[in-house]
Amino acid sequence: MRDKIKYITSKKSFHICMTIVIVAIILFAAGIMILRYQVEGETNMPFKITKITLISTSDGVDKNQEGEATNWAFDINQNNDIYIYLEKNNNYKEEEAIKSIVIDNLNVQKEKELGTVKFYRPNIEESGGNFSNTEENEVQSLEYTGGLESDIKNLVIGNQGGIILFRYANNNVAEYTSDISTNSEITTNQLLKSANVNEEDLKAKLTFDLSLTTEDGKEYKANISLDVPVEGVVENGTASKEITNLDDIVFKRTKN
Repeated sequence: MRDKIKYITSKKSFHICMTIVIVAIILFAAGIMILRYQVEGETNMPFKITKITLISTSDGVDKNQEGEATNWAFDINQNNDIYIYLEKNNNYKEEEAIKSIVIDNLNVQKEKELGTVKFYRPNIEESGGNFSNTEENEVQSLEYTGGLESDIKNLVIGNQGGIILFRYANNNVAEYTSDISTNSEITTNQLLKSANVNEEDLKAKLTFDLSLTTEDGKEYKANISLDVPVEGVVENGTASKEITNLDDIVFKRTKN
């Protein structure tokens, strides 16, 4: 029996078969690791997204020229403000700092072609709140840089974590007009409902890439998908929600 085994193992065909088996095992193991990475991505990021807050609102742009006061006339915008919270990952044991965070590849898939898609950075002006739908604030992408402390208006995030924010606006979704004598008061919270806008017609899927670069040169990228607006914006004028289940956001290393 021993001689037979020795005879088989000494043959060239046996060594070829064993080589094929070993290579197949290595390739199979590598394939499993690649597949797992595609599904799970980076499992020990230096920084992590802890939550995303969505705030859906409406506002009206007064169409009346100076001196006209016989009726209300508004173009209605439906706004969606996205706040992304990032924190240091306590399980990441090395010292690290945020160099930059880029939001790009912004895309909106609407269920109905209603309104005009615009994206806005935080308001440049000191007055007017966090956002203003003005031409100077309009962007196709935006980059936050890491600093000692956050400065939203100058697109600075704390290098150990903070908040980044931007706005997806669906401008001119409807027009509202009314005789002032029959409706002496109108608020922005009432505009969508008063203009008989159907919330189903506003539904869209917003997607974008978030790229995080650290001071030591590591780069990570994830694609994020959000359903907007938040349910109830037509009825209530304002609606918000916090997303804390972020399992579908997968970061992958794009540079070591």
